[in-house]
Amino acid sequence: PSDKYVLVTGIINSKLSKNREVVAVTGDGTNDAPALKAADVGFAMGIAGTDVAKNASDIILTDDNFTSIVKACMWGRNVYDSISKFLQFQLTVNVVAVMLCFIGSCAHGASPLKAVPMLWVNLIMDTFASLALATEPPTSELLNRKPYGRTKPLISRTMLKNIIGHSFYQLVIMLVVLFYGKPLFKLEHWSYDDDEPTVHGSMLFNIFVWMQIFNEINSRKCHGERN
Repeated sequence: PSDKYVLVTGIINSKLSKNREVVAVTGDGTNDAPALKAADVGFAMGIAGTDVAKNASDIILTDDNFTSIVKACMWGRNVYDSISKFLQFQLTVNVVAVMLCFIGSCAHGASPLKAVPMLWVNLIMDTFASLALATEPPTSELLNRKPYGRTKPLISRTMLKNIIGHSFYQLVIMLVVLFYGKPLFKLEHWSYDDDEPTVHGSMLFNIFVWMQIFNEINSRKCHGERN
């Protein structure tokens, strides 16, 4: 047990590599508790392990099977990807909505997206979209990918490019409909700031919602994979 603790602390404090190593340790006895506590990730055995080892660990293998560690890594990467997918989708929606409301309010004195449509988007669309992105089952392909660094930001460079690209595309389409919709669609009454529902306001809202539906499909892959 003492050798295990020295090995864990030695690898963590080692200066041989440029980045600090991430150490995972398995143990089942009381003597393994210091090593389990010192490691970045401690795995304790659920059946043969003692209560002290379980309390000192981060993850408990309920079936005492080492192959469960592979499943834990796969599920961990899946949770990380689910959070990344939701962030990419949600930030794109928010950036487009905020910029559209700001530009529309400055140009016409009223927001193109009213309070009720925005509430509908946030409560209905974002809720079910986030559930759809967060409930995808893990696949074995996740294990072929290199692990992320400890200090790597949650929003990667690829995600940032996707957010900026999708936001720019959606904002251009919405601004074209906002300012040049009347000659394009040849409608006589073209206003969205009336108290009553208008064709203009309905078109802006429906185009916005449909673009978010396709944005959700695009957000299923957020690290450069083929969708």
